Amino acid sequence: MQLMRSTVSKIFDFALPSRCAGCGSIVEQQDTMCAPCWETLRFLGREGCASCGVPMPGPNMVCAPCLAHPPSHDGVRAAVAYGGIASEVAIRLKHGRRVGLADVMAAAMARHVPEDADFLVPVPLHRWRIWRRGFNQSQLIARNLGKLRNKPVVNDMLLRKKQTPTLGGLGAVERAKALKGALAVRPERRGDARGRHIALIDDVHTSGATANACAAALKRAGAARVTMICWAQVLRDD
Repeated sequence: MQLMRSTVSKIFDFALPSRCAGCGSIVEQQDTMCAPCWETLRFLGREGCASCGVPMPGPNMVCAPCLAHPPSHDGVRAAVAYGGIASEVAIRLKHGRRVGLADVMAAAMARHVPEDADFLVPVPLHRWRIWRRGFNQSQLIARNLGKLRNKPVVNDMLLRKKQTPTLGGLGAVERAKALKGALAVRPERRGDARGRHIALIDDVHTSGATANACAAALKRAGAARVTMICWAQVLRDD
């Protein structure tokens, strides 16, 4: 039986070879990237704005937009800058149903999870969007991150109370307006949030509207800190 399974697996590998998550070229292992694609990724450290993570001239600085409108969260930590291959990976997970790519993202994000984070909370999707897509990509990433960093994952902490339009293409003001009143902490989980440092997990950080809405809900429930951890961040001009 084992020999049969091995033979069948080899036949499928030959007929349907593994493809790079970025460019689609043939690679040895499924849901990985070829060396050229990996080398194009712009990995981000912690030297950016202390609030939103955008590049800054020096450490522990806060950018002008964050000074003018402080975010509800306590910082953004992204594995890579959005664009090019990084965006392809996110799109292939979310819309191409390449769920194994959540492993790739989590591996790159793991170093950014704060040591003192009490648990991980994925950004929620509305139930109808989960029904159509079949999964919540943030939950998949959080599950893998939890294993890598030995942190508990609380999938049902946040609730998306209403369905919001697709935020792609909307400006920051429109995004914030669309998310107003859309997110809340489940009543039975409010006590779990009180006094905790929560790592909020998402795939892409764009304008910050989603992170702000989630963090504001968690802070209203008594969370002490909320740090945003994501695969890719859309950066303003450096």
